[in-house]
Amino acid sequence: MSSPPGGDQTVILVEDDTPLRGALAFMFETDGFLVRAFGSAEAALDYGPFPDRSCLVVDYILPQMDGLSFLRRVGEGRDPPPSILITSHPSAVLRNQAAEAGVTIVEKPLLHDDLVEGVRYLLAARRPSA
Repeated sequence: MSSPPGGDQTVILVEDDTPLRGALAFMFETDGFLVRAFGSAEAALDYGPFPDRSCLVVDYILPQMDGLSFLRRVGEGRDPPPSILITSHPSAVLRNQAAEAGVTIVEKPLLHDDLVEGVRYLLAARRPSA
């Protein structure tokens, strides 16, 4: 029996839009990922250390703290998990800031394959070599 495509890989989802958060969590779970979903950056930060085999999927526009600031906080003093920032119409400045931070941008509207394949790619790139 083979393991699900996501296996023990966890998607840490930070999205303040409740219906979208639920739909994205369902999508990732359907693809075999474990999902921890949060409605704010603060709630995700309170969660504690993220699992080793995790990928962050974070909305850029969040209350209190934008997604890129959240990702910078997560990376303070440690090697952060691979990350995807989701947003509509990112400016050139945001694209540059994300690139400098090593963060992938996936634009809304979110297409299933783009987001799931992006997570798979980032997690595969972080897999330790044998």
